[in-house]
Amino acid sequence: MSELDLLQVQQLAVDFADAGQTVVAVRDVGFSLAPGGRLALLGETGSGKSVSMMAVAGLLPDNARVRGSIRWPSLAGPPQLGRDVGMVFQDPMSSLNPVLSIGEQIAEVGMTHLGHDRSQALHHVRSLLERVGIEATDSRLAAYPHQLSGGQRQRVAIAMAIAAGPKLLIADEPTTALDTIVQAQIMALIDTLVRDAGMALLLVTHDIALARSIARHGVVLRHGTVVEQASMDDIVARPTNPYTQSLIAASLDVDRPVPARAAAPGGPVPLLAARGLHKTLGQGSAALQVLRGVGIDLAVGETLALVGGSGAGKTTLARIVMRLTEADAGAVSLDGVDLLALRGEPLRLARQRFQMVFQDPLGALNPRASIGRLLADPLRLHGFDHGAAAVEVLLRRVGLDPALAQRRPHEVSGGQRQRVNIARALATRPALLVLDEPVSSLDVSVRAQILELLRSIQQETGIGCLFISHDLAVVRTIADRVAVMADGQIVETGPTAEVIANPQHAMTQALLRAAPRLGRRTTLEGVPL
Repeated sequence: MSELDLLQVQQLAVDFADAGQTVVAVRDVGFSLAPGGRLALLGETGSGKSVSMMAVAGLLPDNARVRGSIRWPSLAGPPQLGRDVGMVFQDPMSSLNPVLSIGEQIAEVGMTHLGHDRSQALHHVRSLLERVGIEATDSRLAAYPHQLSGGQRQRVAIAMAIAAGPKLLIADEPTTALDTIVQAQIMALIDTLVRDAGMALLLVTHDIALARSIARHGVVLRHGTVVEQASMDDIVARPTNPYTQSLIAASLDVDRPVPARAAAPGGPVPLLAARGLHKTLGQGSAALQVLRGVGIDLAVGETLALVGGSGAGKTTLARIVMRLTEADAGAVSLDGVDLLALRGEPLRLARQRFQMVFQDPLGALNPRASIGRLLADPLRLHGFDHGAAAVEVLLRRVGLDPALAQRRPHEVSGGQRQRVNIARALATRPALLVLDEPVSSLDVSVRAQILELLRSIQQETGIGCLFISHDLAVVRTIADRVAVMADGQIVETGPTAEVIANPQHAMTQALLRAAPRLGRRTTLEGVPL
C-alpha cells in the first residue's frame, strides 16, 4: 500500500445484528487500489464481496458494525457518493426511478454535484447519453426506464454513475441479466470510459472470465475472508487456493472441446415438431413481427439449444410451444398430437407431457406456499400420488434434503430454488422440458451443478429438452444441436460442435466473439459500444 493510493482497505470486518444474533459477513479483508487501477472482487453468493463493496461505498444498513479501516489517501476528505464514487448496480430497473424520465434522473446528478442549472444539466445529459452510446434525442430524454431495453437501462445507469466525474467507478455484477453480446458491449463501454477518464474501477462479480477481460488484479473471497489475491492472469493460470481452483474448474469456456455425446440407439425418435410459426405483437405502426416462419425439430432424449440475443424470438417460440402464447400461424406437434388445436380439458390433460423451467427461480414460485406444497400441487392436479413420500422422492431426485419441504422459497438459496423448479417440472413425468435461461442468474459452481443435474436426469429418463440461452459456453456443455435465432428467424442450425467450430452466420460469429474466455484474455477493443 502507498500514500498515493486512491483507496486502502485494511482488516475490514463487518457484522450484522439480526434478531438478537450477530451475523459475521466479512473478516479481515484488505486490498488497495491506485488511481486508474482496476480491481475485481471475486466470489460466489455469501462470499462477502458485495458487503465489502457496500462498506467502501458507505451504503451498509444501520444494523451493520464496521471495524478496520477504509482510507482514501488521494482525496482531501471523505468521499461523497455520486461525486467521488460512482455506482453501477446489478439490476438497472431497480436502481432507476420508475416515475422519472431518464433525462430528469441524470440531470439531477449535475445539479446536485456540479452546480448546474437546468439548461446546463440537460446539455450535460445529452453529452453523457451520446458518450454511453444512446442517441440523445428529445424522445430519449423523455423516456422512462420501462420503455428501454435492459442494455439501454444499464447504459443510463452508467451515464448517471459517471455524470459528476468520479475518481472511482464501482460496478456490482453489471452484466448478469444481459445477453452475451450486450454484456460485451457494456464491458467495452466501461473499459473505454474508465480508460479515457482515468477512473479507477472496482468490479464485483462471480464470473472470473468476465473479470479477466477488464480487471488487472483480483481478490478472491470465501465466507467473508480473502483466500487469494493476485493478478487476474495469475489467478486464472496459476490459482493457489483450492476454492479458486474449484471456481476455475466450474467456469465455462466456449473454447474448451465440446463433450462427446452418444447417439441414440436405432436413430432419433421424433418428439417435437414446429412448422411455419409466425407471431406479431402490437398493431398498426407499432406492430412488431417477433417470429417469421420458424420451424424446429427435437428428438426423444435430445437437447436442442435455441441461441440468440435479446429480442431474437427465443422466448416467444418457447411460450408458443408451451401454449402460453398463441401463434398467428403455424403448427406444433408433440408425439404426433397437434398442440395448437387443443382447448379446454384436452389441453389441461396434455400439459402433463410438457413442462417449463423459467429463468427467475424465485419469481416462478409462489412465495406463500411451502416447497412441499409447490411439488405436491402438480402431482395432485394430474392424478398422481401427492403424499409426503412422493414429494420426498422428487426432492431427492434433484439432490435436495427432504427437510426443505417445510420451507418457503425465500428460505433457500438460488440454486436450491432452481432445483425445486426442476423437480416441479419433472413431477408429471413429461416427455418435453423447456428451459428458459435456467442458469443465467446462478453462481458458477451452482450453474455447473444444475447443468450436471439436467444431464443426469436426461440420461435417466430420456426426456427431450428445448434449452434457451444467449450463452454458447453454456450451450457447449449441454446441447446436442444448436439453432441460432436472429430477427425472428432460425439463421443457423447444426450439431453443437460443428456450429461452434465453424460458425456460418454473422449472429453466431458475434455470439462467439462476445463470450468471455478463461483460456485467453478476451479483448474488448473493437467491440461496438
